[in-house]
Amino acid sequence: MSTENNKEGYCIETQAIRTQTERSQFNEHSTPLYLTSSFVFDDAETMRAVFAEEVEQHSYTRYTNPNTSEFVDKVCLFEKAEAGYAFATGMAAVYCSLFPLLKAGDHIVSCSNIFGSTRGLFSNTFPEWGVNTSYFDINQINEVEKLIQPNTKILFAESPTNPSVDILDLVYLGAIAKKHNLIFIVDNTFATPYLQNPIELGAHIVVHSATKLIDGQGRVCGGITVGYKEYIEKIYLFARTIGTSLSPFNAWVLSKSLETLIVRVDKHCENALEVAQYLENHPEVEFIKYPFLPSHPQYEIAKQQMKQGGNIIAFGIKGGIDAGRNFLNALTLCSKSANLGDSRTIVTHPASTTHSKVPQEEKLATGITDNLIRLSVGLENPKDIIRDLEQALQQSEQ
Repeated sequence: MSTENNKEGYCIETQAIRTQTERSQFNEHSTPLYLTSSFVFDDAETMRAVFAEEVEQHSYTRYTNPNTSEFVDKVCLFEKAEAGYAFATGMAAVYCSLFPLLKAGDHIVSCSNIFGSTRGLFSNTFPEWGVNTSYFDINQINEVEKLIQPNTKILFAESPTNPSVDILDLVYLGAIAKKHNLIFIVDNTFATPYLQNPIELGAHIVVHSATKLIDGQGRVCGGITVGYKEYIEKIYLFARTIGTSLSPFNAWVLSKSLETLIVRVDKHCENALEVAQYLENHPEVEFIKYPFLPSHPQYEIAKQQMKQGGNIIAFGIKGGIDAGRNFLNALTLCSKSANLGDSRTIVTHPASTTHSKVPQEEKLATGITDNLIRLSVGLENPKDIIRDLEQALQQSEQ
């Protein structure tokens, strides 16, 4: 809404920088903050027409705001989406992308390897409202169609998955969704809208936790959903009613972050590949998954649908939970945190943090073992990251 976007034909880097809210009478170069809860109208008829949605104009920040609109427009450009809506958090985006498209008695088919909070939503919250979920093993993707029921409404996937960094064939899943008339939703957080565009691969809706690589510096929380207009309209009407909208300040931060997304993510990926290659040859590492390592089980699919491998590495330390605890405690440079996608390298133990509430049998079934470490590679010099990992791995043996 009211965003300058006459940059068609330019590369996405240019569009991310040059797409911005129309300048005010002050002719500012950088988009200002619009810290206002509401907007005024010239007359009663205009006010009526805006609230009747006959005229497009900002009316209330819970609905839209120049800062949030600019952020949404940029992500839509990246994802080649028709429309979008920005949320206060990534989980708000996940929830609001699902609930208004479902009714009691509907059914979801989802990959089993998904973010812990999303799994909790599917397994604990939705069943209370009469919506159940069937999960497919990412290693048996050819079994997906067997899970589809007459009441199946949504096919949901993450790729790469959180935290085990598995890759799903989105083209294959998109074809299944089309065949069975399902709404295909992809959580694209790990890949970012730069490295992967699920809509081009068959998705109808794409969700991001903007808290991660879109922000890139661990400053603000945010989420965004983009996709086909027919679905986004339903999501927008629901989200504005329950009040999950992104704040103008956070939207302003995230919009500015998109201006540097490509250069940041390029460096993240370069660093991550170097670190992954180091870990792959370390005697204390039991297993490793990184999408652009040829040893990754879905390497060929990753190369087809992603520009680069991202910044997340999943690996297991020999020696089990005690070795993992020693490793974490020995780190001196890398941060111990549950976040990811920061400029700082972050190490997480998913089994005891992000996926701690997932039942043990479900964790093991999806590869979340007690020795699994999720490594979010930052922008430090990769030699320094490796130096810290090396000394911590040495101490993990003790």
